[in-house]
This record gives sequence, C-alpha cells and structure tokens, in this order.
Amino acid sequence: MTASTSTHRRFFILSAAALAAGAGHGATPAEPLLVHTFGDSILDCGRYNEHGVHPGQLLVRNDDGLFPEFRGLDLQARNARLQHRAVDGATVDGLPAQARGLQRPTGPAVALLTVGGNDLLRGLAADTGPGLRAFAQKLEAFLRALPIRPVLLGTVYDPTFGDDRRNFLGVEPRIARANHRRVNDVIAQAASRHGALADLHAHFLHGDPSWYAYTIEPSLRGASEVRRVFLPLLRNR
Repeated sequence: MTASTSTHRRFFILSAAALAAGAGHGATPAEPLLVHTFGDSILDCGRYNEHGVHPGQLLVRNDDGLFPEFRGLDLQARNARLQHRAVDGATVDGLPAQARGLQRPTGPAVALLTVGGNDLLRGLAADTGPGLRAFAQKLEAFLRALPIRPVLLGTVYDPTFGDDRRNFLGVEPRIARANHRRVNDVIAQAASRHGALADLHAHFLHGDPSWYAYTIEPSLRGASEVRRVFLPLLRNR
C-alpha cells in the first residue's frame, strides 16, 4: 500500500465516522405522528388486564416482553405520540365530549374510533329502525366535526363467535344479529367517507374466549389482537 493510498483510506474512514456521528446528532427527527383514540372499551380496556395495557399504547410502543412477535413493528419509527381519549362504556352520544377542546393538528395525525357495542347493549340490538338511523346520524355528525383525518373505524365484534347458544343479550338472536350487521354496515360506510375500516368483527370471529374479559371486554390478548387489526392501516399511512 502506498503512502497516498494509506492517506486516502484514513480520510475515508474518518469521513464515514463523521457522517455516522452526524446522523445521530444533526439529523432532523421525524415529525411526530399523533395517534388519537376515541370511543369505548375496545380501545380503553386497560382496566381489564393486570398490566393496564390498551391497544393505543401497543400501537405507539409495543411491550416487547409481553408481545415479542411485535418487536420493532410499532410506530416508534414515526416518532408517534398517543392522545388517549376513548372511555370505557361510551356510546355514540358520548363522542362529542371526548373531542372537546381538540385542536386541528399542525402535523401528521390519525384517529382510531370504536363505537357501537354499548349502543347495541343499551337497546340497538332490539331496534326496529329509528335507533339505527339516529346512531348513523350521530356518528356522521361526530366524524364531520372531528378535525383529524384519516379516521380508522373499527367494527363491533361478536363475543359469541356466531354461536346462538352463547347469546347473553336477552334479545332473539335473529333480531340481534341483524341489528349488529346494520351497525357494522353504518360503520363501514362512515369509514369509506372518512378514512378506512378496521374489521375487528371479522378478525375476532377466528379468536377464542381468552381474547375477552367479563364476556365482552378485550383481555390482555384481546388488546393485542385489536392492535393487530389496526396496525397495518397505520403503518401504511
């Protein structure tokens, strides 16, 4: 190796080291992605597991100890931040209060919304028509007023796995299932206008009772499975 070659080699090594150091200190960090959660216990289920975990947390920063298969698949590369506004027990009537005081984001943002399950439990499962129309109108009004796009809407899952023997509603299954489908149709139509659909119902039909706590609430495993459905929609944004 000549002296000239040796000098050029040392210069290349030093330059590469300087660039590597600069990447760690001088690079502009990614603009934070704000992830907002709205709705009910599908997204606010931390009280139903001993770790206090809910899907929004797992989407923004996975718990690698609890869920090693999702290591590196969270939104940390997007410098994501969570604004958790979903409230266990919420119905469509409670959505405006969850968004109170919310300002239009100045950077990248996305909203996650799950609603409809408590509305079914509180009367829509037996509805003959007016209740479903009111639900659709209230959901649309909330979405139009929400200053965040896109909105990723989750369908309402079925903790009976389609088995009428597990019926816990006190409503004739044929009627309840028809209204469940109508609620999910309303949600799907809203998703087509305002963002995208996260089909929790289809995914959870292939689950098992360990995905639930107290019959209808997401368990620890359930919280991760909710995350599993939303995650591809977020990573592709």
